[in-house]
Amino acid sequence: MGPRFFVGNFKMNGTQAFLKNLIDSLNSSQLDRDAEVVIAPPSLYLDQCRKQANKEIGVAAQNAFNASSGAFTGEISPEQLKDLGIEWVILGHSERREIFKESDELIALKVAFALKTGIKVIACIGEKLEERESGKTFEVVTRQLQAIAKQINDWTNVVIAYEPVWAIGTGKVATPKQAQEIHEYIRKWLKENVSEATAENTRIIYGGSVNASNATELAKQHDINGFLVGGASLKPEFVNIVNARI
Repeated sequence: MGPRFFVGNFKMNGTQAFLKNLIDSLNSSQLDRDAEVVIAPPSLYLDQCRKQANKEIGVAAQNAFNASSGAFTGEISPEQLKDLGIEWVILGHSERREIFKESDELIALKVAFALKTGIKVIACIGEKLEERESGKTFEVVTRQLQAIAKQINDWTNVVIAYEPVWAIGTGKVATPKQAQEIHEYIRKWLKENVSEATAENTRIIYGGSVNASNATELAKQHDINGFLVGGASLKPEFVNIVNARI
C-alpha cells in the first residue's frame, strides 16, 4: 500500500489571490513525509495551482467527463487534465450524485475512462442519512462499488473515499468506530469480489466534516488510510490534519 493519502477538496471556493496564499502556506509547511497530499481547486484554477504547488503536492480536478472531446458544454476531459499536468480527479462525490443527479453507472464510466486516459481516480462512495437509519449502509456501498467493478479490472490507480453524505458539511462526523466498520467492510468486499492484493493495496480514505480536532482519533483506525477534507482544507488546520499521526 502507498503512503497515507490526503485530499483537500476546495469545492467552489477561492480566488486567484486566496489560492496563491493558501498554496504558499502549504509549500512552506512541514508535511508528514509518510503522506501523499493532493489539492483539488475549482477547474479554472487548476493550471495556476499546478504551476505554483511544490511537485510533491498532487493536484486533482473535482470532476471530468467520459469523453476525450466533443459537444459537451461545461465539461472537461481527462485528456485536457493531462495536458495541464493534472494527475488526479475526484469522481462520484456526493454533491455530484445528489445535486447533479449522477448515477452509479455514469460515475463508473467516468472512472474507467479517466483511468484509461492515465488520470488517477479518487472514487467517492457513501450513504445518505435515511439509508443509514434504515440499515442500508452496506447495501448502498456495495451497489456503488459493484458499478465501478463492472467497468474496471485494475484498481492500482484508484483511491476509495468513503464519505457518509450525512456527515458532509453538517458538522456531524462518523465516530471512529462507525468509520472503521465501513472501511473494514470495503476492504473485505474488495478481497472477496476483486482480489486479495487489491484489498491489501487500495487506500481507503474517510471524508465527512474532518477537522484538526477529530482527525487524530480517526487516523488511529486500522483501515482508514487518510482523509478527503472539505472546508478545513481551506484553513491552516489542513496541515494539522495531514500531520495528525506525527
